[in-house]
Amino acid sequence: MRVTKILFAIAFVFAASVAALAQGGRIDGRVTFNNDVPLHTAVVSISAQKLSVRTDTDGRYVIDNVPAGRHAVLVHFEGFADEIKFVDVAAGQTVTLDFRLGITGVREQVTVTAAAIEQTTFDAFQSVSSIGSASVREKPSTSLGELLEGETGVAKRSFGTGSSRPVIRGFDGDRVLVLSDGIRSGNLGSQSGDHGETADPLAAERIEVVKGPATLLYGSNAIGGVVNVITSDNNRDHVGGRGYFSTLGGTANRERAVSAGGEYGFDKWLLRGNFSTQYAGDYDSPIGRIPNSKTRATSGSAGLGYYGDKGWISGTFTSSLRRYGVPFGGMFHHHHDELVDLPSGKGEEHEAEIDLRLMTYNFRVSGGYKDLESPFISSIQYSFDYTDYQHKEIEIEDDIEEVGSIFDNKTYSYRGMFEQKKRGNMTGRFGFEGFTRDYLVEGAEQLIDGKVRQNSVSAFMLQEINLDRVKFQFGGRLENNRFNAANNAYEDRDFTGVSGAFGVNVGLWRGGAFVTNFSTSFRAPAVEELYNNGPHVGTLTYEIGNEDLKAERANGVDFSLRHISDRFRFTGDFFLYSIRDFVYFEYQDEDNDGEVDIDDELPVAKFEQDNARYYGAEFLAEANITDSISGFAGMDMVRAKLTDKDEFLPRIPPMRFRIGADFRYQGLSVRPEVVFASKQDRLAPLETATAGYGVVNLTGSYTIARQHFAHVFSVSSYNLTDKLYRNHLSYIKEYAPEMGRGVRFGYTVRFF
Repeated sequence: MRVTKILFAIAFVFAASVAALAQGGRIDGRVTFNNDVPLHTAVVSISAQKLSVRTDTDGRYVIDNVPAGRHAVLVHFEGFADEIKFVDVAAGQTVTLDFRLGITGVREQVTVTAAAIEQTTFDAFQSVSSIGSASVREKPSTSLGELLEGETGVAKRSFGTGSSRPVIRGFDGDRVLVLSDGIRSGNLGSQSGDHGETADPLAAERIEVVKGPATLLYGSNAIGGVVNVITSDNNRDHVGGRGYFSTLGGTANRERAVSAGGEYGFDKWLLRGNFSTQYAGDYDSPIGRIPNSKTRATSGSAGLGYYGDKGWISGTFTSSLRRYGVPFGGMFHHHHDELVDLPSGKGEEHEAEIDLRLMTYNFRVSGGYKDLESPFISSIQYSFDYTDYQHKEIEIEDDIEEVGSIFDNKTYSYRGMFEQKKRGNMTGRFGFEGFTRDYLVEGAEQLIDGKVRQNSVSAFMLQEINLDRVKFQFGGRLENNRFNAANNAYEDRDFTGVSGAFGVNVGLWRGGAFVTNFSTSFRAPAVEELYNNGPHVGTLTYEIGNEDLKAERANGVDFSLRHISDRFRFTGDFFLYSIRDFVYFEYQDEDNDGEVDIDDELPVAKFEQDNARYYGAEFLAEANITDSISGFAGMDMVRAKLTDKDEFLPRIPPMRFRIGADFRYQGLSVRPEVVFASKQDRLAPLETATAGYGVVNLTGSYTIARQHFAHVFSVSSYNLTDKLYRNHLSYIKEYAPEMGRGVRFGYTVRFF
């Protein structure tokens, strides 16, 4: 009898243990902001377990069936800084975890770009930055490059403020891919120094920057990195309304802007829309106003989505119109014999001006299925996208406008991704992607005669193995790019290549990790590299394409040391990329007189190939010194050269260092910072040096919190000492220095 009781007790304990393990644990708590004001409809998630809930009207949440172990719980709400906390959960245990969100301070960030799934930037294998909507509205910017310039590892290329574009770790042009909600933007911003990006930062919920090769998921145009402008979480619905209204004004460029957007969910439907308009005049520099540097932009979108228990589908229409001036562009268009000497940015202005007018229409359908009963696939996501892009280069003289050139680019793209069901310690995803692009230039700057069609198709796979303290990630991509020219004088080209990567993430201590990645990336030459032939003011070069170009092959390694806790956050990275058959401009000297050939008053350069090497380092440290004071420091540097020729590459950013603080009291935040840049004298042929500089900025905000509203007032003072400095990546740095002293005022109200 006694033995029977013992066996029964053992069986009971075993059964109870199994039941506890089956039901998992529970995490509950409350999400508030400022003075304990509840924040409802905030998303509380455990990304690694694909568990996600929203808070109720009192800011409370409950996550059931949490597997036993250590988890990162992240809270996300549009307009506020994300916050993450680590918690240990035992089977059958309930853990209470409260969050208090703020606009600023040391916070973790969320990304969906690095691995095509939502995860924290700490967990991502690649180095990622995420910029929230609050930061977007504080920074003095009229274009994407200006907005991201202050991020670690990101600089800007420009031909004036309206055309600035992000440069990641020294990579520019076709090697940096700009996405809109995960889909290529379809514009020509990568092609030329005076071509801008059409993405509207004012409509962004956040902007994510993946630093380093992202070719596995996004293709050969991402050999240097990815910028993803995210406007909404299209795969999430909610009941009721929420939205925002913002207005901005600035002094140094007489900027003014209005932006508004909202969502309303009812039954299983979600209706969304936004609109923004922005104007900035010619900006003031320490040596005077820079002529024809004005910018105007208007954009809007509308969408409707249906969200069922197992699937969702959403359709969106977006339209944008931008017009901006190209400073001193008229002088270059009218050749050097009509230039006046403006080494300091002063002097008489040529009568002619050059403006660019960009128009984009975009239609997109995206959707997915979740919680599938398939033994292999847990979810599916898909998207179809059509972008009709056109820009006109307008010559203005004596108030008469004439269209000089018209650039047309129509892009049809599609993407499908399948999320695998977890098998033991392994998870992953695979998919396919492709696009067809029709490109045509007509007019004075017709560098390519006739239409060129590019067809791209690819398949990819990304797998992860999680062994608790050690994680592995590996994957590959097979991609084909075909170029077919309507003009029989051009040779059709076909490129097929494979990209692959392998990464290891090792947990060193609680909140600390060491991550290393090896990647081999393929990039097909761009259309302009193959076929351009003629004077190109956007690069200040007479370009000669090369139809014999081969595909680039980049082999790289990244090392990253990371730490995150309630008080301290640190990320330090070192990278080294060796690129075979790197495409670059080689200046020509066919008459062997020792001088670069000149044609149409521009230096002649042909697209050639050589081996290249990029290496560099960057770090960002943030610390909550007290509950009211935090500080940060950051640094980035990159070196790049052609190894066989022992020649530096052009427009590589100088080493930079940033240091600042954040002083908080209730809803008030005051954030001074100082930015230092070193002299850049590692120069490519025909390039000039840029002096080092130091710039002082001061930003402040005040938040008034209510249960269903948040009012945010912001003031951003930049270049307080009116420092004269020049951007080494600007094509016109000798003529146009950076913006002088100014102040930007903003007001945003959010309702939820």
